[in-house]
Amino acid sequence: MAVADVTDATFENEVIGAEKPVIVDFWAPWCVPCRRVSPILDEMSEDREDVRFVKLNVDDNPATAMGYQITSIPTIARFEGGQVTRQAVGALPRNQLASQLGL
Repeated sequence: MAVADVTDATFENEVIGAEKPVIVDFWAPWCVPCRRVSPILDEMSEDREDVRFVKLNVDDNPATAMGYQITSIPTIARFEGGQVTRQAVGALPRNQLASQLGL
């Protein structure tokens, strides 16, 4: 499954209201570490049917990023039942990312 884009307008429905866990990649196009993590998340999304993967551009959607106090990117957060349950910050290798996100 491809990593879908979410926005301030769609975040509530796509992430908070989701029935299964959602991994959210908070990123920006100018962020080099974000570009390193993106293909890893793409691969992970292909391997997992039980978790949905989405990304939110923090430059275009500052309200959601500020609401979750995202101060460093990339920040990858796991949402379950509308709450952040796990979080990873920085360009981590796949195994570390998977471990920190409970995947």
